Amino acid sequence: MAHTLAGSSRPSRYADLQLDSPAAITARTELAACFQLAALHGLEEGICNHFSAMVPGRDDLFFVNPYGYAFAEVTAENLLVCDFHGHVVDGEGLPEATAFYIHARLHKQLPRVKVAFHTHMPHATALCLLQGPPLLWLGQTALKFYGRTAVDEHYNGLALDESEGDRIASVMGNADIVFLKNHGVIIAAPTIAEAWDDLYYLERAAQVQLMAMATQRELKPVPHEIAQRAYEQMRLGDAESARAHLHSAMRRLAKGDLRPTTA
Repeated sequence: MAHTLAGSSRPSRYADLQLDSPAAITARTELAACFQLAALHGLEEGICNHFSAMVPGRDDLFFVNPYGYAFAEVTAENLLVCDFHGHVVDGEGLPEATAFYIHARLHKQLPRVKVAFHTHMPHATALCLLQGPPLLWLGQTALKFYGRTAVDEHYNGLALDESEGDRIASVMGNADIVFLKNHGVIIAAPTIAEAWDDLYYLERAAQVQLMAMATQRELKPVPHEIAQRAYEQMRLGDAESARAHLHSAMRRLAKGDLRPTTA
């Protein structure tokens, strides 16, 4: 189901690239933890999903997972560093082709997107298979995303060239969450912690929505005025809460307290 990116030589301008700054090491560590956490929560799909984060201090290089590794196998050490031209400038292996074309174009076309997570996580992806709006404003967790979502209605197959990556970036616009109909979801964020926080809570919101829909009883949406106010209240402390959430999960990960989640 996956295609590898064609290999290319490493440009000489990257020969002296330094990736051992405290910020770069932190980014590697946090991003690797997100792969591990996503695996534990059942949010990945085989070896086909991908996370990326811009290298701190650079506007032309990003970390991404290598093709052929399940999320549980991704570590800070085996993350790749790629440029926007398809060159792997640090690390062994190549990114999966759709990983490159989606993430490179998102980061290049939308500089605000410092971190991008793409998954086929089951409950959020299930909402992508329905006609109409995917996420409904029914519960408090969903309201975290009020006014922050976009929907790509036009599934075009695999993203195997720049044009498809650019099209997805255009659909995203100013949104933080894109529901790719018939496909999956993309989370865009300014930090790794906020990307993880959104990924986790989006799947929880989708899960409880599907449970409510399964009862076949009438759904009770939150009125716009209250939804907007709740969203604003949550967003006030979202960045701080996201950092605390990720750091808590990383501590539990280090202690071995977390166990795989069964669907």
